[in-house]
Amino acid sequence: MNKVLSRAQQSRYGRQLLLPQFGFDGQETLSTSTALIVGLGGLGCAAAQYLAASGIGRLLLADFDNVELSNLQRQVLHGDADLGKNKAESAAQALAAINPHVELVPLIERIEVERVEVASDGRGIAKIGITQVDISKVDVVVDCSDNLATRELLNEVCYQHQTPLVSGAAIRMEGQVAVFPMTPGAPCYQCLSRHFGEQELSCVEAGVLAPLVGIIGSMQALEAIKVLTGVGKTLAGRLLLFDGAYGEWQSFGLPVWSDCLVCQNAS
Repeated sequence: MNKVLSRAQQSRYGRQLLLPQFGFDGQETLSTSTALIVGLGGLGCAAAQYLAASGIGRLLLADFDNVELSNLQRQVLHGDADLGKNKAESAAQALAAINPHVELVPLIERIEVERVEVASDGRGIAKIGITQVDISKVDVVVDCSDNLATRELLNEVCYQHQTPLVSGAAIRMEGQVAVFPMTPGAPCYQCLSRHFGEQELSCVEAGVLAPLVGIIGSMQALEAIKVLTGVGKTLAGRLLLFDGAYGEWQSFGLPVWSDCLVCQNAS
């Protein structure tokens, strides 16, 4: 059931309520939604602050790293006073100042897999989850992690629980955004990652220009809100690429990989 907006909320979110395709229904739906953000680095900081400011009901913030001096160039929820703090806790503190009405839950342990064998139709099926959170109770996962192993783990968990996944990546002066709805016939992240595999670089190795992560992270927040509220058309089935050096966007169709071990050959 949607949450009725108070007068204070109507004032706070007034500019969104004016949007005919969003309005009260969209805001009320957003205010009862839960998003899991994995990684409170450059992408996560940008995505989290816009989701919080927009009035999402609950944010789960997952990151086991601590804030370092080299992070401050692009991870805008952290400052000098936060050096040495856990990133999820530092981000939660900053987000509470942006919007104290959002429920913020820092998850500071490393993401691990939990596999449970359950009986179904006379055969065993392996279901997986993340130990710190029940993905089946999350409305959308925003992947702002910085390594392939975590991204592929999130993809597998989200597929098994049919939880939409909003994926983003940024390096040097280039970024990408995609949405994986985890519905039959739609591609998953594995369908994309097979094209680059372990050759993927990180910003530690290749660098990144600060505003780039803000652009891509903000796009992730936008796509997450669209997924949650049904407003507009998401990037499902498409890959959006941004070339910051030349200020150019490109959109490509993302086909299903017929041999994908996650979305095509799952048992």
